[in-house]
Amino acid sequence: MKHLLDVSSKRIPADMVIKNAKIIDVFNLAIIHGDIAIANGMIVGIGEYEGKEMINANGRYIAPSFIDGHVHIESSMVTPKEFAKVVLPHGVTTVITDPHEIANVSGTNGIQFMLDNSEGLDLDVFVNLPSSVPATSFENAGATLHNVHLEPFYKHPRVLGLAEVMDFPAVKTADQHMLEKIEAAKKHRNHMDGHCSGFDEDGINIYRAAGIKTDHESISSNEIQMRISRGMYVMIREGTTAKNLEALIHMVTPANARRFLFCTDDKHVDELLYEGSIDHHIRLAVKHGMDSLQAIQLATLNAAECFSLSTKGAIAPGYEADFLFIDDLDTLTISEVYKGGKLIAKDGVYVGDETKSNDESSVSQKLRKTVNLPPISTDDLQISMEQSTKANVIEVIPNQVTTKKITEEVLTENGLFIPSVEKDLAKIAVIERHHQTGNIGLGIVKGLGLLDGAIASTVAHDSHNLLTAGTNDADMLKAMEAVEEMNGGLVVVKDEKVIGKLELAISGLMSDNPYETVIKEMESLNTALSKVTNQKTAHTFITLAFLSLPVIPSLKLTYQGLFDVDTMQFINIPV
Repeated sequence: MKHLLDVSSKRIPADMVIKNAKIIDVFNLAIIHGDIAIANGMIVGIGEYEGKEMINANGRYIAPSFIDGHVHIESSMVTPKEFAKVVLPHGVTTVITDPHEIANVSGTNGIQFMLDNSEGLDLDVFVNLPSSVPATSFENAGATLHNVHLEPFYKHPRVLGLAEVMDFPAVKTADQHMLEKIEAAKKHRNHMDGHCSGFDEDGINIYRAAGIKTDHESISSNEIQMRISRGMYVMIREGTTAKNLEALIHMVTPANARRFLFCTDDKHVDELLYEGSIDHHIRLAVKHGMDSLQAIQLATLNAAECFSLSTKGAIAPGYEADFLFIDDLDTLTISEVYKGGKLIAKDGVYVGDETKSNDESSVSQKLRKTVNLPPISTDDLQISMEQSTKANVIEVIPNQVTTKKITEEVLTENGLFIPSVEKDLAKIAVIERHHQTGNIGLGIVKGLGLLDGAIASTVAHDSHNLLTAGTNDADMLKAMEAVEEMNGGLVVVKDEKVIGKLELAISGLMSDNPYETVIKEMESLNTALSKVTNQKTAHTFITLAFLSLPVIPSLKLTYQGLFDVDTMQFINIPV
């Protein structure tokens, strides 16, 4: 502190001084001028300063670095160490992650792996503890986590609170296990994220009464209004499948703007690399009419204050020297990224120290071989229509994780459902993969775009059982077999041959390869997808992954069967 005050008082020179910058003032939404003095990784003054190192900004803008308010790193399909190398050049130096994907497969070992693998990175990875493992009482996962399992993690300095509370019935009925998690979060950190998909005002009231602070599931203006007026922060999401920004950004006004922030939630590593992370949100927001300084405020100060990160989110004395140089505000062209006053990315390339994080190999060994299937035959995949030709069908909504519940005339043969490429009706199956129970849920999906073959994946939110969809049983069986052989991942099959795959050896969710290798494998996978689907991108897999999440409306599939989220009950396929 004495050193910081000596520099701020100009008794001694700063470690670094930045001159000739257009400083983005996120408090006043203005551009100010002055030297920026940095000492011990902190900003200690704006004015006139001398330093040991002098940097001439040459008239560039300088902004606080960006914060992703809610992200599942596992959805990038790379480890935190590799994830950091991808998002740091995009100006994101802080993320708040929820490791509930890996926790659903590998329990506390999964949470510990994410903490260990993100230690010492140039990216600050804060963790909210998974609140709902499994997501609901209507299904089981690879682990069941109660407060007794979670509470020890609050000792970790990067654990902020409780992650998205997905189990609404447990909160509404004051379930004892959920109450213990809520009380522990209040006791230790007092932050809880929400998951309020499809909530009416009574649901929002209940969550706010519990102290739940945020939501990232809004898809309409009415939902935004309900949340803001009841004191919530709203995270505007733009990920690989869920793209909500365009529909919601007009709801941000000068009167309520401080209650909004950005998040990616689930985004593949290739899109993070080529399209961006929170920087992409800012560009989209500006494209749709938001003032660029306002958009930067959402991505910085608002996010920091939401999570009580009191030294992040601004270029001002007392704040961490996490900042970036922007050549052009309209295009948000980022030329340099600094973390703690040190250059870590330049011209879109990570230039930081790659050796600082822990090696994951010793921990990840516990997370391998997580695909345990019973013998499966064609008979196990048959959907009996019980003399009916009309079925309850899951309909995909493009660019959303919600689905429609529809009834559809289907083809049958000997009383069994037959997939139809012409009607875009595919067979879908969820196979329990953690405990080899033999439980298989079957359903019909419309809008997945399968033209031939089958696909399979161990990325199946949130219990991450084996999920497959196909136009025929033989290819579906081959896809399941291939996924089991490689201990998890994504597979494309045509004519009973594997034509594309991406191995995800860590809990069936993440690759242990460098991100460059994973992206090449994804490109090969996309080529394979182009031969069996009209989607032609890995979006098909992330769309598939959310068809098994029974906390998001309206119709989903678990290994127990077809689940109507609106009525919270299982239903039959035949109508």
